[in-house]
Amino acid sequence: MQVAFIGMGTMGAPMAMNILKAGHGLTVHNRTRDRELLLVQAGADQADSPATAAADAEIVITCVSDTEDVEAVILGENGVIQGARPGTLVIDMSTISPTATRQIADRLAEKQIQMLDAPVSGGSEGAQKGTLSIMIGGSAADVEKARPVLAAMGKTITHVGAIGAGQTTKAINQIIVAGTYWSVAEGMALGLKAGLDMEKVVQAVGGGAAGSWGLTNRSGNMIENDYPLGFRVRLHRKDLVIALEAARELGVTIPMAAYVEQIESGLMAQGFGDEDVSAIARSIRQQSAID
Repeated sequence: MQVAFIGMGTMGAPMAMNILKAGHGLTVHNRTRDRELLLVQAGADQADSPATAAADAEIVITCVSDTEDVEAVILGENGVIQGARPGTLVIDMSTISPTATRQIADRLAEKQIQMLDAPVSGGSEGAQKGTLSIMIGGSAADVEKARPVLAAMGKTITHVGAIGAGQTTKAINQIIVAGTYWSVAEGMALGLKAGLDMEKVVQAVGGGAAGSWGLTNRSGNMIENDYPLGFRVRLHRKDLVIALEAARELGVTIPMAAYVEQIESGLMAQGFGDEDVSAIARSIRQQSAID
């Protein structure tokens, strides 16, 4: 299948590489052009705009930072909509507003271009290994058309509903991630202040009801106070803003997510926005005089 991939960031570049490794034809484009080079060296073609990338593609994938970027690369000048042919399938794998997603899909439909929203979870590790969880909104027929390409990037591929449902599901994911990371950070702070052997603590609680991906994979960061990048604080904070907007539209109260969004805003103000999300532990460590 001929695929165009737009967005060669921390997530997009390894996702695109896995599509190439799976044997699909690939054309890539990124606003910062030198980020395309690794993919080009591996055999991908290079396009000078989203429109050019989309011109010969059966499937166009976008994976960029926020709602405004998605609108620009799909609907803007030299955007995908300018180059894609009728019948092309656009898959947005960014994390953006569900409302904006539906609006973009309506604009594409006017040109007989279909759309899926397919945000992902699993961090940079999952992107590299091709084990992402992909949550998809759109038609069942389009999901089946996309499945061979999606399977190159993800291990769990779930069609959750109509267009926009993928983004709402991702908002739920990010709310749960926020709560998990925050509770792990609180637990690690208590253990550190008590002078416990934290490796044994994690082993003990991880074998019971408190076990989670966040505890297994990020508690070490919080114990060591070192936060190598998996998923940036500033991007998770952006995702929580989206979740809070969706919650307001639906009349749902999500106070924990609002609290963690404020914690992350504070970390960004201190210059920690490009650290891994587990850096929310910095706030508790500071408040608890651990450092």
